Amino acid sequence: MDHHDDDLRKFEAHGATPLPAARDEGRLAHDGAEIWYATFGAGLPVILLHGGLGHGGNWGFQVPALVKAGYRVVVIDSRGHGRSSRDERPYKYELMPSDVLAVMDRLHLKKAAMVGWNDGACVALILGMKAADRATGVFFFGCNMDPGGTREFEPSPVIDRCFSRHARDYAELSATPDRFDAFVEAVGLMMKTEPNYTVADLARTRVPVAIVQSEHDEFIRPEHASYLARSIPASQLIILPDVSHFAPLQRPGQFNSVLLAFLEEMHS
Repeated sequence: MDHHDDDLRKFEAHGATPLPAARDEGRLAHDGAEIWYATFGAGLPVILLHGGLGHGGNWGFQVPALVKAGYRVVVIDSRGHGRSSRDERPYKYELMPSDVLAVMDRLHLKKAAMVGWNDGACVALILGMKAADRATGVFFFGCNMDPGGTREFEPSPVIDRCFSRHARDYAELSATPDRFDAFVEAVGLMMKTEPNYTVADLARTRVPVAIVQSEHDEFIRPEHASYLARSIPASQLIILPDVSHFAPLQRPGQFNSVLLAFLEEMHS
């Protein structure tokens, strides 16, 4: 039976399904941070970049499906998130792609498909724009590329449950477990003014891109997703019905089938 968790009650209580045993796991010192990563499976590389306030374990429903389909999966905790540390500089979307490239270099990966959710999608698309020689394609889920792309924030029980889980995971995984409030404030400060890319910036993307938008996304305006698909040369717009910003957790079977179809098409 397909896993369904539309109201995120299971996620709040238990988190995503735990990641399988990693083939390789480590930490990399890079530009003022210690970046945690893990790899699973073998085959063409796919890098999973999680959302703001989350961590790599939020991809627990995706990793086994990708490994089963014959991919080598790399999961990274963004700087300051999960098991990764950060220095005192403000968060910047321009800084995080360099962490991904550093992990790729450590793993001797020339190229990889970039799969991003929320903040991770922004990082993935920056790599598609600015490091196209390292990205085979970008799966961009649930994010904006300029401040006009976001909806007015409206609290909801689903968002509260997700936030509650993030707080518990941070306390368990972080080297600074008592600094969650400061962490939330620092990430929020970045989100208020960034990213801020222009049509001209987007037009420089030279890799295949899937702009994936949930029907009921709480944060991103559907018009913005359409605008991105129009503005990025080799892109397609994919709408996920009946789910929200948390689709990889709510209905992973649906999310995974769309992701696997994109990767297969990209590599065919």
